[in-house]
Amino acid sequence: MMLDIDSIREMVVNFAVLYGIKLLVAFVILILGTWVIKRLNNLIQNLMLRKGVDDSLRPFLGSILNVTLWVLLIVLVVAQLGMEMTSFIAVLGSAGLAIGLALQGSLSNFAGGVLILTIKPFRVGDYIEAQGQGGTVHLINIFNTVLKTADNKTIYLPNGPLASTVVTNYSVEATRRVELLFTVSVHNDIGKVRQLIQELINQDERVLQEPAPAIVVTNFAEHSITISTRIWCNRPDYWPLFWDMNERAKAAFEQHNIAMPVPKREVLSHSANGQAPAAV
Repeated sequence: MMLDIDSIREMVVNFAVLYGIKLLVAFVILILGTWVIKRLNNLIQNLMLRKGVDDSLRPFLGSILNVTLWVLLIVLVVAQLGMEMTSFIAVLGSAGLAIGLALQGSLSNFAGGVLILTIKPFRVGDYIEAQGQGGTVHLINIFNTVLKTADNKTIYLPNGPLASTVVTNYSVEATRRVELLFTVSVHNDIGKVRQLIQELINQDERVLQEPAPAIVVTNFAEHSITISTRIWCNRPDYWPLFWDMNERAKAAFEQHNIAMPVPKREVLSHSANGQAPAAV
């Protein structure tokens, strides 16, 4: 049986025209969809900024929106190419299940991110300590939280473990208690030491009078006495006040001859002829 060249040529032309047009339309949809997604992302980000949406929540919602829009665009492109949507959705579901099993840790981090943004144990800008790390919260992403340390290092904490561990947040309360430990010789007059510390407190306007400052003896050893000074200040003043009080206390103790503890040990040596031991 001889092939009809004209029929074959017509079939090829029809196929090229039909699927070429579909391919071209799908490509146009992809280009326009990419542009629309970019514009929508910018629009939503600006809208959330104007509405005062929390800084911790904006990147998370933006990521969710971006993923959703891209999934919709891919579905539109596949539908335009003529693929059966039921089969495509089944394939997509199977792929999603396989990816989910392979990325159980990532899904745990995703759930942790949702939990963190719902409960809000910390926000962007808070200083926290968790999982042996400390720093200022820079970003809360879908899968991880980004910290910036005081020496400008970047730390990425996975949200799954972070949502289920102990987190210390230093930025929640407006005030903090500064505890200073001064160790002096046991031979000093405790009343005089307390008076010097109280004068230092009275001279510093950063020290809050409510709650009232406390100067107490917290340890009494063989050669030393530890005097704990507990004062309250506004949160931004914590470290400057801590450093200044220690430096000023040292200068005041030296000026008023407050002795520092000097440990002493007595060593006994025995002579070979059995004489009494001599102290060294």
